[in-house]
Amino acid sequence: MNAQDAPHILVIDDDPAFNRVLTRALGHRGYTVYGAADPESALALAREHEPEYVVLDLNIAGSSGLRLIEPLLEANPDSRILVLTGYASIATTVDAIKLGATQYLAKPADVDAILRALNATEVVISDEEVPTNPMSVDRLEWEHIQRVLAEHDGNISATARALKMHRRTLQRKLAKRPVKE
Repeated sequence: MNAQDAPHILVIDDDPAFNRVLTRALGHRGYTVYGAADPESALALAREHEPEYVVLDLNIAGSSGLRLIEPLLEANPDSRILVLTGYASIATTVDAIKLGATQYLAKPADVDAILRALNATEVVISDEEVPTNPMSVDRLEWEHIQRVLAEHDGNISATARALKMHRRTLQRKLAKRPVKE
């Protein structure tokens, strides 16, 4: 396969080290890879190259990566979009898939897992990912906050108003790591 025939992958992640490492690793696997660290350059690259695959971080510089799914699909309706996040939640998984993403994967994920997810024909949840115990109240709260935050396009003030919560309280809750269960 020559470079012109290689499938194009667009990596959108605001962490420069992660973006560089993933871009390089995918390039070594024979893909033509473009990296973007912000929404504007990501959309410009998507329009210019019409990538077959997109690896999209859920949180880009404090903004929801979900807002990019629709314009990315406008650039290439056949693009397979993988949402990659360090804070996976059921609510954002459902939202991402509804918006047109084809897969959702929690970080840390290695290159093989990313490529498997990009090439999978349907969203697969393995048995080990399905919780057997009910979620704790703290985890349910985290999930609900993430859903409302996504509904308000990452706007903290609007989310705080919708949750009837003080803005600073919401910011403190968001600054904490999500509860495991």
